Amino acid sequence: MEEKLRILLCEDDENLGMLLREYLQAKGYDADLCPDGEQGYKAFLRNKYDMCVFDVMMPIKDGFTLAQEVRSANSEIPIIFLTAKTLKEDILEGFKLGADDYITKPFSMEELTLRIEAILRRVRGKKTKERTVYHIGKFTFDTQKQILTFEGVPTKLTTKESELLSLLCAHANEILQRDFALKTIWIDDNYFNARSMDVYITKLRKHLKPDPSIEIINIHGKGYKLIAPEPAEQ
Repeated sequence: MEEKLRILLCEDDENLGMLLREYLQAKGYDADLCPDGEQGYKAFLRNKYDMCVFDVMMPIKDGFTLAQEVRSANSEIPIIFLTAKTLKEDILEGFKLGADDYITKPFSMEELTLRIEAILRRVRGKKTKERTVYHIGKFTFDTQKQILTFEGVPTKLTTKESELLSLLCAHANEILQRDFALKTIWIDDNYFNARSMDVYITKLRKHLKPDPSIEIINIHGKGYKLIAPEPAEQ
């Protein structure tokens, strides 16, 4: 049996904390709940975790301070901040401390789990170096080198192009949900980021144009689908 991934959850709102823990456990995670940053750090030192979810405003020790201490002990563990604050300065502070994501309250449970899953996929991919090469029709796509090759001719992609094409390949011949892609790559699904993603979709279509059997189509109200004649991974 596969071992459950363990999450350290620090939330001072007792009702919200218990609700989050129960939901994460129902989704197959092993979640430990702490009511403040000090207890959270003690739990972190005692146990091995795959992910941290910290509320920013907590008594005794806030989420930012806790994250600094956790990062000093383990520079690789993913951290998501939960907060009612929407100030740009607070969000920037979170990312400066090495946050992998930042969710403002109120949020849906589904949104939290989608973000957790996206981050854990990236982390596992980096550690295991799995799924680094995709074969899309006549193209070969090396995600680590960010190079798309067609009939021996390589094209260097930008980071955003590479991240978006990687998601499309991972969901080849399936719908890639628009909001999921935005939150995975751009963190926020606001209007400006949505327009930015449209631009990158257009760029990817141009890159893939030499092979007429490949197409990226719009699924109205849902997202995009990469149509490929062969499996997109090998």
